[in-house]
Amino acid sequence: MNFDPMIPIWLQVATSLKREIVTGRIPPGGKLPGGRDLALQYGINPNTAARIYQELEREGVCQTRRGLGTFVTEDAESVAALRRDMAEAALLRFVEELRGLGLSPRDGIRMLMKEEENANAEM
Repeated sequence: MNFDPMIPIWLQVATSLKREIVTGRIPPGGKLPGGRDLALQYGINPNTAARIYQELEREGVCQTRRGLGTFVTEDAESVAALRRDMAEAALLRFVEELRGLGLSPRDGIRMLMKEEENANAEM
């Protein structure tokens, strides 16, 4: 993973894990890598990995079972709410980027629709 130096590493890894969860690559009830494995996978400090799991647990995304590991919540509504929150945040970033380019959200919608048409035509 290429880290953005402007965003805390723990937040980038937490976001990456959340994306894995909301897309179903890590299913509800699925076991997350152990702290050391997570640290090795992302090339981060084990203390950072522990912080990530603490934050995800605080948010209700996962739960740690003593002696067994850390698991994704089985609450489908929590996962759906996380997906909505992440989508809304992505939309807000998109709108901010458009405005920074002097475009309106409506311009962005038009561009998205055209992109979708092009993608469908290529299929």
